Amino acid sequence: MSGGHFDYKQWHINQIADDVEKLIERNGREKTREELKEEGWRGDDWYKKYPEDLWYYEYPDEVVEKFKEGLIILRQAAVYAQRIDWLLSGDDGEESFLERLEKELSELKKDNNE
Repeated sequence: MSGGHFDYKQWHINQIADDVEKLIERNGREKTREELKEEGWRGDDWYKKYPEDLWYYEYPDEVVEKFKEGLIILRQAAVYAQRIDWLLSGDDGEESFLERLEKELSELKKDNNE
């Protein structure tokens, strides 16, 4: 496995980005039966008394927009951390560092414009 200068902690940045992406996707959406089971099914009586627990929290549009901006920044941070890690670990030279960084950032831009 390559890298290691940062003890592979750049993975955590991607994990945070994935979690933010889930928040965006689930915003205000009704939970599926499977999702309810995963969080610990409480029984029909509970959900009759607390029907709001059947739904994910709904953040205001302005907050969701900030989540989206943050998601882009987190994805970029993960790319930077990975590329720097490989450079410092000797897996990439300075030229390949710059090339790969530019390529991966360009791919992120493409993904965000689709």
